[in-house]
Amino acid sequence: MAVKSFRPLTPSTRWITVASYADITKTKPEKSLVFTRKKTGGRNCYGRVTSRGIGRGNKQKIRNVDFKREKHGIEAAVIAIEYDPRRTARLALVQYKDGEKRYIIAPVGMVVGNKIMSGAAAAPELGNNLPLKTIPVGMPIHNLELTPGRGGQMVRTAGGSATLMSRDEGYAQVRLPSGEIRRIHENCHATIGQVGNTEHENVMLGKAGRSRHRGIRPLSRAVAKNPVDHPMGGGAGKTSGGGHPVTPWGVITKGYKTRNKRKLSGRFIVARRDGRPMKHK
Repeated sequence: MAVKSFRPLTPSTRWITVASYADITKTKPEKSLVFTRKKTGGRNCYGRVTSRGIGRGNKQKIRNVDFKREKHGIEAAVIAIEYDPRRTARLALVQYKDGEKRYIIAPVGMVVGNKIMSGAAAAPELGNNLPLKTIPVGMPIHNLELTPGRGGQMVRTAGGSATLMSRDEGYAQVRLPSGEIRRIHENCHATIGQVGNTEHENVMLGKAGRSRHRGIRPLSRAVAKNPVDHPMGGGAGKTSGGGHPVTPWGVITKGYKTRNKRKLSGRFIVARRDGRPMKHK
């Protein structure tokens, strides 16, 4: 996928870059696989704002993506590559031999007409979904399960891919896109290949209006507020705050570790994303 830029005829087009969408083959979603997204405006069931900076934006339909790939042993054909407004990756519309249609995440190189399959008997080829115990070591994978049968939870964003490093004692060691190395049960499934739309990281919004189309509202800087509204507010003249960056509620925002040290899944982390070994208690 290529990224298009524009002649700087206006201040906004000087910076805007958009995806070419040349890989899209179908513009309208499959009606049986979508439902309307209800927007909350960042408010909970009591009407109180729990997530700031959320509101309005274009209407979106939620695509029902098949992350489990539980139709084992049944071959499917890719009949379309589609755009999903709620995720960075492209979707592939596949049709199984029994006539059922489903959406899956489209990896790099997937085109209309490709054949895919899931299950332990499937070949380790592009788009096929296999358990980790049957995937050759060193292959790029995505849509990775953490619990057998639960469905893919990790490595689903545009351009993402993990690497199967080794297998030992019923577990596989997988290097995630962040650099973290994690032990995952070998019965967990993963899909072969790298997630498509790899040029997404080069897209620049270029103007505030494109953020508003996505439902992102503007937020005031903390140092521009009064002390009554934010811990970093106030001061004579312009100031950068003077203290450590914090949230409006006083929680440290940079360098503050948010992961629970007693989290049970911590024992499956072999190495952190910065390369340091994980300390287990």
